[in-house]
Amino acid sequence: MLVKIVDSIKALNAEAWNALWISQYPFVRHEFLCALEDSGSTNSGDFSSDDQHAQDSGWHPKHVTVWLDDALIAALPLFEKSHSYGEYVFDWAWADAYSQQGLDYYPKLLNAIPFTPATGSRLGLAKSLDEATRSQVTALIFEFVHKFARDEGYSGFHSLFPDGQGRKYLKQSKHYQRDGYQFHWFNQGYTSFDDFLSHFSSRKRKAIKKERRKVHEQDIDISMRLARDISADEWQTFYMLYHTTYLKRSGKAGYLGQSFFQRLAKAFPEQVLLSCAHHQGQLIAAALYLRDETTLYGRYWGCRTEIDGLHFEACYYQGVEYAIAEGIQRFDPGAQGEHKIQRGFTPIRTCSYHWLRHPGFNHAIADFVKREAVEVSRYIEDARTYLPFKEGTQLIAEDELLLNSNEGCQQDLSHDTE
Repeated sequence: MLVKIVDSIKALNAEAWNALWISQYPFVRHEFLCALEDSGSTNSGDFSSDDQHAQDSGWHPKHVTVWLDDALIAALPLFEKSHSYGEYVFDWAWADAYSQQGLDYYPKLLNAIPFTPATGSRLGLAKSLDEATRSQVTALIFEFVHKFARDEGYSGFHSLFPDGQGRKYLKQSKHYQRDGYQFHWFNQGYTSFDDFLSHFSSRKRKAIKKERRKVHEQDIDISMRLARDISADEWQTFYMLYHTTYLKRSGKAGYLGQSFFQRLAKAFPEQVLLSCAHHQGQLIAAALYLRDETTLYGRYWGCRTEIDGLHFEACYYQGVEYAIAEGIQRFDPGAQGEHKIQRGFTPIRTCSYHWLRHPGFNHAIADFVKREAVEVSRYIEDARTYLPFKEGTQLIAEDELLLNSNEGCQQDLSHDTE
């Protein structure tokens, strides 16, 4: 078997890459990673991009690939990072600690999907491999990454929001697990949005209905539309909304290049949706979603003017309605946001894995993540008491909240955030 680094997803055959992933989870697909590169949102080895305004994004592909008889049999999406923006697992304090000791934290190696805190597979393996070979190839990849980090002087390796075989290996090897939390909606066989609300306490149910009514009383027409039904001009408008909303909130431009959304829509006409809000025929706000067989993912939002309740309608309630209508099991609306709890989104545990080349700092983060996990568990337990459901409503058990696989994120619940 031959292991080698590839510095652009476009250097790999799309069909061969996509064959390594077992579901429709969109974020590891060749088309998604290619849209990031071609729009200048990430940089390929030669910094090439069709986006005229592309600059160094700080995300440089170093994808690990495994070949057998010239056939691609495994891959690990990997990036060299020169900062920690767009990751949603915050390690700025670690970088500061390195700096205080006169050491360089950057560059580092990151196994993650850029700007996407959505749990899913981070390791692709050919379906033809038997269990023993899968284990062998998995170990080979991560051993290669550690050696690559040492040889090239990277501070360490990090895997964010992993699932499946990759997470199973990382959990059992010399990587420290860091727990986090998000707020997800789970479909418990609801037949309609009103059926969902019928499980709320009376006061909380009335508050949601009032919030939704407030939006529609302002002559706003809002609907979910598939990418195939959205024009190029509308995608350009959405980019403007997204871009200006980032500027208003942070004073910085959004992470994604101008052509990203149109490229994404073309690649995934049935898996990408926009929740579009129109006022007097003008698109005034929109929220981007992606989906796979089981999960709806809420990603980006933009608006012309702030309208009371419109963000919640476009980014949450439209998603819940769509998930119920389509029989989707889970709705992941993205990172952060305690305001999601009172709207029926359950606090759940997420995880990432970390290894630092410096022995002293590696030991220090082991202690840090252990202590942090205790606080995460306490937070999740307390936050679930604020859910809006009626007293006596059967909540989803902790072990049912582990995402997409049977392995689970947490190691020991007794040890048990851009």
